[in-house]
Amino acid sequence: MYSSFNGKAIAAASTMVRSEHPMIHHITNSVVTNFTANITLAMGAAPVMAPSIAESAQMAGFAGALVLNIGTISPHLLESMLAAGKAANEKGIPVVLDPVGAGATELRTNAVKAILDRLTVSAVRGNAGEILSLAGTSGAVRGVDSLATGEKHYDLFSEFALKTGIVTAVSGETDFITDGTKWIKIHNGHPMMAVVTGTGCGATTAVACFAALGAPLLQSAASGIACYNIAGEIAVEYSRGPGSFVPEFIDQLASLKEETILNMLRMETNL
Repeated sequence: MYSSFNGKAIAAASTMVRSEHPMIHHITNSVVTNFTANITLAMGAAPVMAPSIAESAQMAGFAGALVLNIGTISPHLLESMLAAGKAANEKGIPVVLDPVGAGATELRTNAVKAILDRLTVSAVRGNAGEILSLAGTSGAVRGVDSLATGEKHYDLFSEFALKTGIVTAVSGETDFITDGTKWIKIHNGHPMMAVVTGTGCGATTAVACFAALGAPLLQSAASGIACYNIAGEIAVEYSRGPGSFVPEFIDQLASLKEETILNMLRMETNL
């Protein structure tokens, strides 16, 4: 699918998500559950939310990808994530981590450490501060907000990806996706996306929807983010502010066409 990575490949992957309709299992935070379920549906995949440890591992075995989002983490939820992640690892199902607020509190930082130590994580998507925290740089997060910008830290992000083997996607004015050697920059998106709760978590869902296709993860992650950001860019044109942006965003994502992706994509890569 990605022998030549360009707009045509991204558009084709978007169509494939809609035709294959993969199931995406989320163990996510309570703030964004409804929003990320709707994002999953709008991209053409099928969401399931199964946070209970009584079923999370079994459900993960049926999924095309597993999202672990620590936004409202608790010790019990962490145990469920680890159980589901172990089941996904055993079946070769991609695990996509969203380290919301990593570095801000001991609970969040230790939860991410446990996930990275005990599971094979395929991809991580976060803001610059969160990824810097994972890379061992502290002081870049306040609450769940990043105090860092991405551009001057590309080398650190690449080092983290190379060291861990985790495809790393860093959201910002420019989204930077790397496997440690190769990188892709997505210039689509709009500042409005940063003032609506859950849009970062939705980007992680977009990565998971494309990761479920089984194609190379670097290109899959970039493809999901590109489609997601293009839809957000269009939605701003038809909305009056944050309140009207959300339903418009979901509408635009659901109706995103291959031609639109080709016409609007702004991307750089060293592939």
